[in-house]
Amino acid sequence: MKQVLLFLHPECLAHETGRHPENPRRLEAIWEALQRASLPRGVSWAQPAPATLEQVLRVHRPELVNFIRELAARGGGPVDADTVTSARSFDAALIAAGGAIEAVGHVLSQPGRRAFALVRPPGHHATPERAMGFCLFNNVAIAVQAALVEQGLKRVAIVDFDVHHGNGTQAAFAAEPRVLFCSLHQFPWYPGSGRAEEIGEGAARGQTVNLPLPAGCGDAVYQAAFERVVVPVVRRFQPELIVASAGFDAHWADPLAEMAVSTTGFVTMVRTLASLADELCQGRLALSLEGGYDRQALASSVVAVTTVLAGGEPEDLLGPAPGGELKNVDLLLDEVCRLHQI
Repeated sequence: MKQVLLFLHPECLAHETGRHPENPRRLEAIWEALQRASLPRGVSWAQPAPATLEQVLRVHRPELVNFIRELAARGGGPVDADTVTSARSFDAALIAAGGAIEAVGHVLSQPGRRAFALVRPPGHHATPERAMGFCLFNNVAIAVQAALVEQGLKRVAIVDFDVHHGNGTQAAFAAEPRVLFCSLHQFPWYPGSGRAEEIGEGAARGQTVNLPLPAGCGDAVYQAAFERVVVPVVRRFQPELIVASAGFDAHWADPLAEMAVSTTGFVTMVRTLASLADELCQGRLALSLEGGYDRQALASSVVAVTTVLAGGEPEDLLGPAPGGELKNVDLLLDEVCRLHQI
């Protein structure tokens, strides 16, 4: 049995977005499902503190931070066509980043334990200069920077399995040799970045690993991508910590994407990351919630992933994709392996 600490905070519900797909009901569905579930005994709960401005400013420009704070102070409003704020969105965004920071801090201070920040707004599209794609501040990037600066880590691996490319996280660490960033995402899809040829810059060249998957990919393709690319590049990097941007919008039931992953597929990915963490970095694995917009698929997948993190055997309430899935992307995986000399 593993110990898993879930970070939740009611302030994350105060980021009001109206009829937007990224809305408070996502977290409410997760919390209700967790309370109904028969979770392993090792699962517990905590409320995170907000990130400090110093921590946020290690990733984001002061102009962006001030813009979000002032927009919220005026009662909120749109950031762009996809991203909105309300009066308490700035506070919620600080709590979301704080949840990711505390999840990372927990697994660093308690080797062998897992942590999952169940927070919103999500973060992986927020670049150093821009809030976008439902994201205000980049929770995972802020947490990883805190680990580098405050904990003195030398090697951190980020794996992003949200269906959309983590362009903001990539931008934050494209030239940072202490960070490996690996993203599996539907391509071409929002935000349009994440080609296999985007491999990092300068001293970090080769440490950005993009797997731009075509629509229709399901469990078999994601498992092959993990086996052929994610596992070997993470193992070669030898991280001291693994952080996952855990989006569940690649689920076949999700309305904002066209993938065919099942809850079982997410469980397999997270089980693989947990095994890598056990092998490479004393079990240090922290997850932070990103997307997922079918509430039933999102909530049941979070429950299943939490269960497997704690050493239990989860169930897949929705089953496999009803229309089948694309099973062969060997040419793409061959190209990624060539680019990264795997």
